[in-house]
Amino acid sequence: MPSSTIPSFVLAAVLTTTAHAQAPAAPARATPEAPEATAAERAARSPDDARTVMTKAARYLVKEQRKDGSWCSDAIETLSEAQFGFAKETWYCFKLGANGLAIQALLALEDTPEHRTALEKALQYFCTTRIPKRGNEWDVDYAWAAVEGFAALVAAAQDPRFQSKEWMEPIQRRGMEYFAVLESIQEPMGGWGYYEGPVVSRRPTWSTSFTTASVVPALVDAETKLRWPVDPKVKERAVRYIQRCALPNGAYEYDLNAIPRIKGGEHINNVKGSLGRIQVCNWARRRAGDASVTDDKLRQGLEAFFDHHKFLDEARLRPIPHEGYYAVAAYFYFFGHAYAGEVINLLPAAEREAWHQKLRAEIAKCQWKDGSFMDFLGSDHMGIAATSFSILALHAGLKPDAPASAPTAK
Repeated sequence: MPSSTIPSFVLAAVLTTTAHAQAPAAPARATPEAPEATAAERAARSPDDARTVMTKAARYLVKEQRKDGSWCSDAIETLSEAQFGFAKETWYCFKLGANGLAIQALLALEDTPEHRTALEKALQYFCTTRIPKRGNEWDVDYAWAAVEGFAALVAAAQDPRFQSKEWMEPIQRRGMEYFAVLESIQEPMGGWGYYEGPVVSRRPTWSTSFTTASVVPALVDAETKLRWPVDPKVKERAVRYIQRCALPNGAYEYDLNAIPRIKGGEHINNVKGSLGRIQVCNWARRRAGDASVTDDKLRQGLEAFFDHHKFLDEARLRPIPHEGYYAVAAYFYFFGHAYAGEVINLLPAAEREAWHQKLRAEIAKCQWKDGSFMDFLGSDHMGIAATSFSILALHAGLKPDAPASAPTAK
């Protein structure tokens, strides 16, 4: 949510259908190092250039914030989304998921008076608005509000600006309310999803690798850094779920199956269909202390991300979920880049900048004139989420002293 993404709730419009069975070959594109790289790609290689992109994106976020401190509407805004048949409550869930991401982005930005005012208003809204509910028997999209909301509150609770009792108490109280949601909807195999599974029940029976992974590091920090009264077994079950989704080819299954769903060819669980999932799952496992996620495994995932990036490019802005080659969906674009930034910062410090240069180029080329970003054309929450993910991805490259997380025995 992403999180994640995490998506994010932005990923909620997903159907695990594959793309066209007989599609033409994907068009080739220039790598960031190629002479024919675009002006936007060439102009976004340095940390200072990344700050310029972030400044424009931050202006957009601040401009779009509503008087009550929130972003976007809680109602359907485009006819293209009517086809998905979400419950009415789901649009409120999407709104809160996007707001959780916007808070995480504001926390990462430079502490100017304008940013501080926007951040405080956003946290005030988020800590006082009502907790979302399940939409209906199949629509469990309030998982996205819980995933990204919990991650935002854990991040805020660690921020030096919010250590007073006035802030800490409502942040922890609301954080534990979202943890209660996560605990109540963790499906029996240990993950979180946003639709119901084969059996309709109070506790959902379907989940995905990327939804689950996007909240695991927040669960780690809530337990070990904040000492919130979270049940560690919730995190442990989630980590096992992600581990079981890992495939020998370096990809992660979309959702866990007793027999992995991969048939060769243009399949969603091929590495090329898993580019966005690989980053968040490797990040989550490493942050949870999984010693099998070595530096080499992180590099392998990043190499695949950039080597096959054209499949993310081709899917971006497509209006139908999973319409791209290898069933890549548009809303995996900025979700995947945000977590790629986190993965890069787990590697030794000396090699991070070269990776971040590649990442910056792929983000900067997508910025619109008003400073915003978009990957899946839809309601306002999609733009807020994409812009927030972009800020987080770029900010990851501005933390040269971020400590690498060494794998530990587990």
